[in-house]
Amino acid sequence: MKTKIKTIITGILMSAHIIVSAQTKPANPFGLVYQNAITQNVAGKVNIHSVTYKLNGIVISANIYTPAYYDPSMHYAAIVVAHPNGGVKEQVAGLYAQDLAELGYITIAADASYQGASGGQPRNVDKPANRIEDIRGMADYLSQYAGVDINHIGLLGICGGGGYSLKAAQTDKRFKAIATLSMFNSGVVRRNGFMNSGLATIQQRLQQATEARTLEATKGEILYAADTEITDEMANQMPYDLYREGHYYYNRTHAHPNSTFRYTMSSLLDLMEFDAATNMDLINQPLLMMAGSKADTYYMTEQAFNLATGTKEKELFLIPGATHIQTYYVPEYVTQAMNKLNLFFSKNLHDGSHGK
Repeated sequence: MKTKIKTIITGILMSAHIIVSAQTKPANPFGLVYQNAITQNVAGKVNIHSVTYKLNGIVISANIYTPAYYDPSMHYAAIVVAHPNGGVKEQVAGLYAQDLAELGYITIAADASYQGASGGQPRNVDKPANRIEDIRGMADYLSQYAGVDINHIGLLGICGGGGYSLKAAQTDKRFKAIATLSMFNSGVVRRNGFMNSGLATIQQRLQQATEARTLEATKGEILYAADTEITDEMANQMPYDLYREGHYYYNRTHAHPNSTFRYTMSSLLDLMEFDAATNMDLINQPLLMMAGSKADTYYMTEQAFNLATGTKEKELFLIPGATHIQTYYVPEYVTQAMNKLNLFFSKNLHDGSHGK
């Protein structure tokens, strides 16, 4: 018997006319669902290259973006882009990877292990250690890619990918500059609930996760959390912008068949003990943390930023008027984030960027 667990997933937008106008999806041979995505590789412009590689025995599916007039004999700074929870490389991670390539960087966006088009069984395992290793694996692959200056690799993490990027950068000093956008502290939220709304059920959910692990071991049966189909009506009743707007972004305007919010119930055994904000003092690299001024997730960015006492160069940048999900696609907010990223990475990865 397969049990479906009702768990609030990520949520919406604002009004119907904005939802409709936000995204006109072209038929894209690369599967990209963001606005102004590459539809064909043209000489002299940013190109996209679909690649696969193995990480700890799992085949990883990734997209490499190369800058205009890319010459593999030259040296380029490179940037790893980590996608949100439930997201895939063809959504917001791809948008920012493409925009950063427009600035002259070689970039990579990869689907997490067990998720998207990447391998791994059972599907949709969502453990922090895997996500952190995925980020390191992207750096491994970039380090062998023609033209990449291995001494000038940066890191951008979005939403859950932001929290995992902070953890990766604490110990992996290949990342010379770290940026986050709308950082989401996955473990804390899975444990305590969003804005501490789940404190009363922590032990109950740990028991469910324990029983799910036992079921996997004894009967090979996989139980999933966040596996309920959400309707627009259900989303509209959600109390937080993150979940309401996330529903419309992921399930309507920027939907991708590989994107899902479900994860194995047993993953909670690892998620619920994880906190992206621990050991923040280990980050000694330049740090930029960005969030929308109206984001209900901002408290996570603020906490982690304040704990980053080991770096001499850090900046907290608020995008005026933006909610969490709106930083993923609304042109004016993406432009503001990209302008800040341009300044940040130009300063801290300058020696290797733009094909020098």
